[in-house]
Amino acid sequence: MVNAMESEGYGSPKTLVALGGRKDLLLRRIRALVEIESPSDDKAAVDRCVEAVMKIAGGAGATAKRHRQRAVGDVLEVRWPGSRGLEPVMLLGHLDTVWPMGTLRTMPFRIGKGRAWGPGVLDMKAGVAMGLTAAEYLRETGRLRRPVLLLLSGDEEVGSATSRAMIEKLARECVAVFVLEPAQGLGGAYKTARKGVGNYRVRVKGVASHAGVDFTHGHSAVHELAWQIEKMRTFTDLERGLTVNAGVIRGGTRTNVVAAEAEAEVDVRIARAKDAARIEKKFRGLAARDQGCRVKVEGGMNRPPMERSAATVRLFRQAAALAREMGLELSEAATGGGSDGNFTSALGVPTLDGMGGVGEGAHASNESVVVEHLVPRTALLAEMMRSL
Repeated sequence: MVNAMESEGYGSPKTLVALGGRKDLLLRRIRALVEIESPSDDKAAVDRCVEAVMKIAGGAGATAKRHRQRAVGDVLEVRWPGSRGLEPVMLLGHLDTVWPMGTLRTMPFRIGKGRAWGPGVLDMKAGVAMGLTAAEYLRETGRLRRPVLLLLSGDEEVGSATSRAMIEKLARECVAVFVLEPAQGLGGAYKTARKGVGNYRVRVKGVASHAGVDFTHGHSAVHELAWQIEKMRTFTDLERGLTVNAGVIRGGTRTNVVAAEAEAEVDVRIARAKDAARIEKKFRGLAARDQGCRVKVEGGMNRPPMERSAATVRLFRQAAALAREMGLELSEAATGGGSDGNFTSALGVPTLDGMGGVGEGAHASNESVVVEHLVPRTALLAEMMRSL
């Protein structure tokens, strides 16, 4: 990887000052995106957000290519040209949110107490606006060296099943990936490691009978599932960073009926890629204790872990050095949540995550970004784009 920072003295406060003049523009863009509600399960809504970003990108000197999808929001590929022959740097994000249509009525966008509030503002429409603004600034000032590829998916919050192949294909062409997800906590740490994520569904088929008249002829799927959940609980290994959580259970019809069916939805998190096969084997090995029941396991690992690799550490150290030159302190953190950066990191592409807004309340009613961090973090993102 070419490190232009060493020869050109990147990280000066000049970028910070210059982007300070674009603070109002940045906030307007964040507001515009937040006020276009875009829940993952509403393709038309996500596509309206895609259209809004395409309009911003066109005014910011970029070309936009829309990859239409059948069932989920379209994927948007935005590019700014750089020096010929250089691999691009990817800015990676998503436009879908967890919030249902109509949330704005009770959680309107607003600015108060030093924060911008609203559904999706932190996760991750602030990050999208920051990426657009940083790339636009570098282009307009003639400081864009490498081409920049901003890739925005429309199904990240529901697992990225549709967009994953495109993310991986385009990431292989890039020198590095900067993920515009929120920073970690109010301290604003960049994320250098994320856990891998799995989703399993354990279904049990039993035999129904009358709980009072014919109890012994029944085989309870609920009782069997309870035993299976207890078995799955033993899969957790905190020392390895491996956790298993049966978060949703369903079963039975009436209290006086021995249940014929039951199921559990199970969340799995792993810190090490090699544990994927281990946990898969454990789940596929689940067998019914009651021979009158049948156990079926569906699902599997959805995202590989983003492990703290040497390439990611180099990117973080570069970011920390640039931050110090701007009078900022930057720390790193690991998180149990996954992002599309998990995919790119697993490919071996240097990936740094958490380069979006600083705030709290993602997926919660207090979702907000701290306004005073928006310009410095956008400036740091711009400097990182220049430095490669």
